[in-house]
Amino acid sequence: MPRVLLIEDDPAVREGVQLALRRQGHDVEAAATGELGLEQFRRFRPDVVVLDLMLPGMSGLDVCRRIRTGSQVPVIMATARGDDVDVIVGLEAGADDYVVKPVQARVLEARIRAVLRRFGVPADADARIERHGDLVIDRAGLDISLRGEPVSLALSEMRLLLTLSASPGQVFSRQQLLEAVWEHSYHGDIRLVDACVKRLRFKMAEPSGAPRYVQTVRGFGYRFRSP
Repeated sequence: MPRVLLIEDDPAVREGVQLALRRQGHDVEAAATGELGLEQFRRFRPDVVVLDLMLPGMSGLDVCRRIRTGSQVPVIMATARGDDVDVIVGLEAGADDYVVKPVQARVLEARIRAVLRRFGVPADADARIERHGDLVIDRAGLDISLRGEPVSLALSEMRLLLTLSASPGQVFSRQQLLEAVWEHSYHGDIRLVDACVKRLRFKMAEPSGAPRYVQTVRGFGYRFRSP
């Protein structure tokens, strides 16, 4: 039974989402503040976190950053607005996906199931260990190392790197990556891709002007370059 931690300050929304997710077979715990949410996170050990962006006291962004300091559990951010700035800031804080409130229970359920499915490697991924210059990718163990040091990646970052590196040199459009990594088809969600690429490059210490591995193809998308 998947464990979901819901961090939401609105009592009506919190109770409604809890009830809907429990009906779908999830084990759900909820918190009204970020501080309480972090306490329950450590105790409950959820499989996925649904996190409201606007919380009293500690903000949802700060909660996400705190979670990311020691865990790569999937985080779905819930925002009352779909503004690019709000969404991108949340994604860059470490969220794996987002929904805009008010969100229908079936939509949230679909996003949760999709993010949980993405824990595995891509269906066509080979189980071999690949070496690309200083970068080593263990597809079976889901381990990434760079210059001999482990690289800790969140779920979406790992999926993005595995997808791109499976076909070095191939150019993927943002829409293709959105469907392969996030299992979304809505064009408006392509900002997920750009934010994830930015986080991935940062963790891989890629120079901003001339990234070595994950390269931008202007006007189209991204490709992986194997040195």
